[in-house]
Amino acid sequence: MSRSVKKGPYVDQKLLKKIEKADQNQAIKTWSRSCTIIPEMIGYTFGIHNGKDHIPVKMTEEMVGHKLGEFSPTTKFVRHGGKMQKDIDKKK
Repeated sequence: MSRSVKKGPYVDQKLLKKIEKADQNQAIKTWSRSCTIIPEMIGYTFGIHNGKDHIPVKMTEEMVGHKLGEFSPTTKFVRHGGKMQKDIDKKK
């Protein structure tokens, strides 16, 4: 669900300050997964926290308007279980 047009996108103010101070080559660590990606972030690399460690993500033009958390998955898919999966593994 998106925010109202009147309020505008949510952007963490601490993160904006970090962007101003940082250079393009340096990864910026952040825990703000709910922050919306804005055009000023393009070209920077962010270390987005997934609950365990920081996943490096380089911002591109296609990412503008999305949230930072969309690019740092918090769960790891192992595989489906059951008899069918065992048969598939045997064939390999």
